[in-house]
Amino acid sequence: MHFVKIKTKIQKFNKVLSIEGDKSLSIRWALIASQSEYKSKSENLLLSEDVINTLKCLKKLGVKVKISKNFCEINGVGLNGFKYKKNLILNAGNSGTLGRLIMGLLTHSKRAIKLKGDKSLSKRDFQRIIKPLKKFGADFKSNLGKLPIIIKGTNNPNPIVYNETKGSAQVKSSLMLAALNTSGETIIKAKKSRDHSELLFKYLKLPIKVKKIKDYDLIKIKGKKKIPALNYKLPSDISSCAFFIVLTILSKNSKLKIRNVNINPSRVGILHILNMMGVKIQKVNIKEYKGEKIADLVIKSTKNIKAINCPSRLNSSAIDEFLLIFLVAAKAKGVSYFKDLSELNEKESPRLKWGSKILNKMGIKNILSDKSIKIYGNPNLKIKKKIVIKDFLKDHRVFMTATVAALIFGGDWSIANKDAINTSFPSFLKKIKYLGAKIR
Repeated sequence: MHFVKIKTKIQKFNKVLSIEGDKSLSIRWALIASQSEYKSKSENLLLSEDVINTLKCLKKLGVKVKISKNFCEINGVGLNGFKYKKNLILNAGNSGTLGRLIMGLLTHSKRAIKLKGDKSLSKRDFQRIIKPLKKFGADFKSNLGKLPIIIKGTNNPNPIVYNETKGSAQVKSSLMLAALNTSGETIIKAKKSRDHSELLFKYLKLPIKVKKIKDYDLIKIKGKKKIPALNYKLPSDISSCAFFIVLTILSKNSKLKIRNVNINPSRVGILHILNMMGVKIQKVNIKEYKGEKIADLVIKSTKNIKAINCPSRLNSSAIDEFLLIFLVAAKAKGVSYFKDLSELNEKESPRLKWGSKILNKMGIKNILSDKSIKIYGNPNLKIKKKIVIKDFLKDHRVFMTATVAALIFGGDWSIANKDAINTSFPSFLKKIKYLGAKIR
C-alpha cells in the first residue's frame, strides 16, 4: 500500500492555476457523441481513469475513438448503432456516472451485455436505475441491485413517466439517454440536481422541454431525433477546484486564481455555503459557453470563519464537496450543522462517516447520525500528532481531502492509496506541489 507522507504545513502562496476538464461533462460528452452520426471533437477532456473507462466501453461497443495530447475525436454510430460481439463485458471501473449513464444507452441493446465495476462501485446501489429502466422494456439480472448486472435491451423501448425522488443527476441523465431511443415522449419529474445533460440536450437542439418548479424539474423528451456533432472545449471541474479553494482560504496570507471554471448554478453549492461562512470568492471574466456558465475564480485567505446551520436545499449542488466543507467548519468559531446527507454514504465510500472519522483523527469534536453531522469548530486547532488515513475503498475525495487537511492543520500524516486520484484528478499532487506543498 503506497502512502503519501506530509509533515509540514503549506507556506503562503500567490499563484494562477488551470485545471483539467469537468469529469461529469467529459463522460456526458463521450456518451452523447457516440449517439451522433457525425464526428465530434473535444478539447481539455479529463483523461482520468473514469473517462478513459468510458472511452474503452464505447470502443467495445463499436465506436471509433481517437485520442491525442490536445483533443479527443469520436465517430458516432447514431442512435441504436452499437455493434459488438457476443458475451460482451463492459467495465465501469470506479465510475458511478459511467455505470449508470451507459445503462440508459443499453436499453436498446440487441444482445445481453454484462456490466461490472471495481470493489467500491460494486457496493453501490444500482437498483435506483434498474427500476426505471425496466419501464422502458429492458431486462436486468443483478446482484441484489448491485454490480455485476446483465442487461438485455428491447427492440421497441417505451416512453415512460417517472418520478425521480433522490435528486440523482446520474439517474435522471440515464433516463434522458434512454428516452432518445423511444418513439414518443418520456416525462421525468426529477428532484433538483445537476443539469449538465439538460443543457447539452438544449444546445444540440434535441426535443427537450424543462419546466422548473420549486422543488423539482419537469422534463419532457421526444425520441428518435438525429443527434448532431458535439464539438466541445471542456471547462474546469469545480469539484476538482474545490480542493484548492479550501486550501487557499484556510492557509495564511495566500491568494489563488483558477481559470475557466464551470460555475453552473447546479454545481456551485460550495460557493454559496462558503459565502455563508464568511468567505468571499470573486468571479471574473464571466461568460456563457454552450449553455454552461464559466468564470475565473479569485480566492484569498479568510481569517474569521463563521459556523453555520447549512440549509439542505444546497446539498445536491455541493454533494461532492462536503468533506472539504467539513474542514472549513472545523476552523469555524462555533458549531456547524449539516443535515439530510444520507446520499453522501452512497458515494465511492461512506463519505459522511469518513468526514466524521477524519475530524475525529484531527481532534475536532463532532456528532454523527445516519443523515447529519454537527461539527464543533476550533479556530486555533494545531495538530502535532501522527495521523494515518487508510482503508477508505480508494475513494479519491477522501485521499485529496486528507491531503488538504494535512497541509492546513499540520501534524505528521500518512495517507494511503495515492493512486486513488487517477479516477478523477491524476494531476492533483503535481498541482499541490506547484503551490509549494512538501509531499513525499
